[in-house]
Amino acid sequence: MSDAGTLAPPTLSAARRIAGVALASASGLAVAVQSRINGELGVRLADGFAAAVISFGVGLLVLLVLVPALPGGRRGLVALRRALAAGALRPWQCLGGVCGAFLVATQGLTIGSLGVAVFTVAVVAGQSGSSLAVDRAGIGPTGRQPVTRQRLAGAVLTVLAVGLSVADRLGDPGALALALLPLLAGVGIAWQQAVNGRVRMAAGSALTATLVNFVVGTVALLIAFGVDVAVRGGPTGHLPTEPWLYLGGPIGIVFIAIAAAIVRFTGVLLLGLATIAGQIVGAVLLDVALPTAASHPGPATLLGAALTMVAVLVAALAPPARR
Repeated sequence: MSDAGTLAPPTLSAARRIAGVALASASGLAVAVQSRINGELGVRLADGFAAAVISFGVGLLVLLVLVPALPGGRRGLVALRRALAAGALRPWQCLGGVCGAFLVATQGLTIGSLGVAVFTVAVVAGQSGSSLAVDRAGIGPTGRQPVTRQRLAGAVLTVLAVGLSVADRLGDPGALALALLPLLAGVGIAWQQAVNGRVRMAAGSALTATLVNFVVGTVALLIAFGVDVAVRGGPTGHLPTEPWLYLGGPIGIVFIAIAAAIVRFTGVLLLGLATIAGQIVGAVLLDVALPTAASHPGPATLLGAALTMVAVLVAALAPPARR
């Protein structure tokens, strides 16, 4: 048994780590798209909290239909209840959705002003350091993992690479102040991925773990939205008619499910770095193909994206940690 009361983590193999990196990078691309969607939705509604509630709410509706309809989902719900009753899974380990809710809220609150690339660098800065701490503490399903030189080098190089990719925006004091929100969201992502991985192991179903994440996140967002309405009033914008602006939730389902399924093979740090690589590539492609007033892609951005991929390879090719 591990410190958190679950079964010992599986042995990590190079093939599983590489496959996990590929899946995580693909999910990172999806997160960049989700960020643009939720950011635009927040601009249309003139309310980032309302945009986050809609994003999480749509995802939750999809999962409430999908999970009970699938045999694996139903088995996962039964296994989850048994794990909680037996103490194999702690209630606090089911709260990863709070961090996901905060990330989605920051998308709607800041991307309209920061752009996807600057938003991403702030998330990266928080996520990289937090991932090291979470792995070291053994919160994730892989158990305790030492902070080796190669893993530390991958995290540091990732932050430097992403900083290079948006260097032309970092001189704006207003952007830096606003970037504190996604910075804090990045810190929470590592913890979210770790505990969601625990839920997935207990339930035996990535979709069930994703449902738990969305239930908790939606409740947290509804509370935050209620407080915001009481203080500032309701949204001043209007619900858009374009269907693509409501796809943030379903994209989030894919991201959370993949992360919950593969974190036991990659560890939190490597999962985070691979996701970051996908986010950077996706952010660059979006800012180049569909530029906004807040996006300014240039040669430094492209160089930073390439350097980020190198950083992920440095961490991915590190030998398995000794247990």
